[in-house]
Amino acid sequence: MTAPTQSAVTPDAARTSGAASPAPGNATDRVVKRRRIMDILDRSDRDSLLLTSNTALTWYLDGSRVHISLAGDPIAALLVDRAGDHLVTFNNEADRIEAEELPQGVNLHSIPWHGQLHASAAGLADDGNPLMEAAVAGELRAARQQLLPAETARYAQLSADAAKAMTDVLTAATPGTTEFELVSDLAARIVAVGAEPLVLLCSGAARSGFRHPLATHAPIGRRAMAVVCARRHGLVANVTRWVAFDAGTPQELDAEARIAAVEADIFRATVPGAKLNEVFAAIQDAYVRHRFGPDQWTLHHQGGPAGYAGRDPRVTADVTDRIVLDQPFTWNPSGPGVKIEDTVLLTEGGVKVLTVDERWPTTEVDGRRRPITLRP
Repeated sequence: MTAPTQSAVTPDAARTSGAASPAPGNATDRVVKRRRIMDILDRSDRDSLLLTSNTALTWYLDGSRVHISLAGDPIAALLVDRAGDHLVTFNNEADRIEAEELPQGVNLHSIPWHGQLHASAAGLADDGNPLMEAAVAGELRAARQQLLPAETARYAQLSADAAKAMTDVLTAATPGTTEFELVSDLAARIVAVGAEPLVLLCSGAARSGFRHPLATHAPIGRRAMAVVCARRHGLVANVTRWVAFDAGTPQELDAEARIAAVEADIFRATVPGAKLNEVFAAIQDAYVRHRFGPDQWTLHHQGGPAGYAGRDPRVTADVTDRIVLDQPFTWNPSGPGVKIEDTVLLTEGGVKVLTVDERWPTTEVDGRRRPITLRP
């Protein structure tokens, strides 16, 4: 195997993880994931595939951290061929990755920190021309749909940790707590459990009209919404909660009940075999049925499948992926001053909510316990 000369992978830089290396993820799950990639290669009549996105890498490596900056590109690329898996990274990252992030059986290759990552990884292919991730994006998304047992357990724990962090922070909040103070407390708790706060949002009473409210120095006042998207082992859990320091107006309480009813309709439409654009049509109908009007879906995205991306993908009328069992979702219907959002898993018994903290107040909606506004 060869690599481009401008960023060559030298023979003495190639290493294979040994028995003493920690092994992220689960070996049994990784065998299934590799088989899914081989199926993609078979259908494409190709012998290798280059993975370069954080979503694809963390899924296939079963949770390895391949980033430094949360806002930056991965610091590794992976060539999957019929003989094995080849992870290429920069020389200033290689020791840490080998010691802490490399699954068993994955060959590690190091290039200079100023080298060309993707070209070097592609050069490891026998013909120097692997199938690129973008060419099979839909097939890779389908390969990620159904969570395997070990990653399901990791996701459930992350989701519970995110829900617990939200309860801790909002229980301690007061009307004088600023939005920045609230999200900084939330970030601290997410980081303390080994996760990364990819998204932190907060709107106090004066800013409740914004659907994506980045925090400000304003006090939250009588009522606030908080949102966190937390990532650990590559998986992303998403949750929204509300806190209020009065009984709420009749209009607020009514809207809260109606948005939960919209969500219940979405859950009923989330069944194996359904197409995502069919669920999207059900979402549009639900807004009208529950008196939010026909335009509310146009004012904010509605969520979709979850897992190794915040949404994988966001649903629209053009997304025709079919839903499968053991697939995670985060739906997030919203209206003026209201929103509901949890991370769930579609099981044989129906939709199971993962972002649960038993301390949070709930009410029954369509036979399922759903969160209501916390009033400390």
